[in-house]
Amino acid sequence: MWRVTWRLGDLNVNRIGFGAMRLPQRGGAFDPDATPRDRGQAIGVLRKAVELGVNHIDTAAFYFSATRSANELINTALSPYPPDLVIATKVGPGRTPQGEWLPLATPPQLRGQVEENLRQLGRDHLDVVNLRVSGLDDVSAHFEQLALLQQEGLIRHLGLSNVKPRHLDQARKIADVVCVQNSYGLGHHPEQDEFVGVCREHGIAFVPFFALAGANKEAGSPAEDDVVTDIARAHDASPAQVRLAWTLAQGPHVLVIPGTGDPEHLRQNIEASDLRLTTEELTRLDALHLNAG
Repeated sequence: MWRVTWRLGDLNVNRIGFGAMRLPQRGGAFDPDATPRDRGQAIGVLRKAVELGVNHIDTAAFYFSATRSANELINTALSPYPPDLVIATKVGPGRTPQGEWLPLATPPQLRGQVEENLRQLGRDHLDVVNLRVSGLDDVSAHFEQLALLQQEGLIRHLGLSNVKPRHLDQARKIADVVCVQNSYGLGHHPEQDEFVGVCREHGIAFVPFFALAGANKEAGSPAEDDVVTDIARAHDASPAQVRLAWTLAQGPHVLVIPGTGDPEHLRQNIEASDLRLTTEELTRLDALHLNAG
């Protein structure tokens, strides 16, 4: 039976969530020349997402533009928060107010980043905090710091982002890991397939980011588009819905967090959970996925 929910620790979430990275501005989240998104539209999309059943939102304090902050938009749109809403955020990277990237936070600096997310979101604890890894060979010292903050009650559950299997092994020796966030999608980083399986064996959610954009930006080709478009046409669906459905088919523990500022795209993304691909269609898409790698 098609499973539509998964548990992040003791938190039950629908498998199609919402990524807030694109909320502050149109186009690239960190593009200094991108156009700020209309504030009312961003707030409306967030409220519509929850209305349509989304109860898992992915964000970060470093998701901001010159005039918009994803965390502040979430706070304004959804506070007081629905009791079943799970907000996952990330720490590790940081940006100056001007948008320039800072060196990865040291373990002691993670407390400040956690507190910044708490303040922006208007929460007394964070549901899920993912350690976003960049250039670290060993995450132990950083994860130990987050585990201490978890013990203090500032964090409910811990996860990892942008990691390799060895990082998961290091973290699991310190505290439970409820999710792994890596760049992955149809035709995008097929070398992650084995890691997806590892997470399933441990009951850990695998949460791909760029499940839609990655295939287009890094692995797209006319032949691939033909396969996806043909299957989409057969189901009266969009290519994006086919890509999301394929991603969900990789395991009951796979969650997706597509982001959009367009209400119609939002609805289509959520409806992808109803799309059932046939065995033959999945086989064709699997071949596409592996060939793109």
